[in-house]
Amino acid sequence: MDWLGKIGALLALALTSFGVLGCGGVVIDHAKEEALIEENLEKSVGQKVSSVECPSGVDVKKGKTFECTVKLQGGKQETVTIKILNSDADTEITNVQSAAGK
Repeated sequence: MDWLGKIGALLALALTSFGVLGCGGVVIDHAKEEALIEENLEKSVGQKVSSVECPSGVDVKKGKTFECTVKLQGGKQETVTIKILNSDADTEITNVQSAAGK
């Protein structure tokens, strides 16, 4: 089964990215989010992740989504959509899409 075929198992995967206080309130800790995504994707799909890049400064707001870029070993790149589940900064992966031309 290919990478995108295994995504069904990830859709219900909940991650916890403890929020940190920023200038305007609580924001997602992007470094922790990146580490959690890498760890969970490697376990779930069995492919080595080279890097994960998530935006910094994402406000914790229930229902808000943001995207992270995942680079797999071998050069393939994916875009992962993350949804914030609650004010505790719990998140889940809601979509993984191959980056066009990568």
